[in-house]
Amino acid sequence: MHVIELETTLGLTIVAGDEQGLAGVWFNKQRHFEGIQDTWIHQETELLCAAKQQLLAYFAGELQTFDLPLAPQGTEFQERVWQALQGIDYGLTCSYGDIAKQLNQPKAVRAVGAAVGKNPLSIVIPCHRVLGSQQQLTGYAGGLERKQWLLQWEQTTKLNTASTPN
Repeated sequence: MHVIELETTLGLTIVAGDEQGLAGVWFNKQRHFEGIQDTWIHQETELLCAAKQQLLAYFAGELQTFDLPLAPQGTEFQERVWQALQGIDYGLTCSYGDIAKQLNQPKAVRAVGAAVGKNPLSIVIPCHRVLGSQQQLTGYAGGLERKQWLLQWEQTTKLNTASTPN
């Protein structure tokens, strides 16, 4: 596994990947992130360079959809949830219940919440776009203040992009 660290608007961000694809994008001290492992190699590979460029473009308001090979590691259920998250468009939100229904498991709302919380690819797999049933901000492994910032950022940049003539 190769890893790089970069400064973003939301603080130090750790990006890791291997030949399979991008395995993690975490904020420093994020819940469910065990830290950089001793076996990981600090090296900017082609994949990590592309991830860095795309993340910086996202934070500059120039990118709304990531185009990177992804290789998150999780259970089959977690991976199904993470796949569903990728269908939430930039600047939009849905609820944990919506995701559970999409997976044809409407009673699995708590399990969906747990899987969303363990998403190892913050921002790239947009778990920040999932809200509680009453559209309230709930759990975010990177911290609620970051979730709120990301949602506001996407709303602002989406409006600016929509009003820019082609």
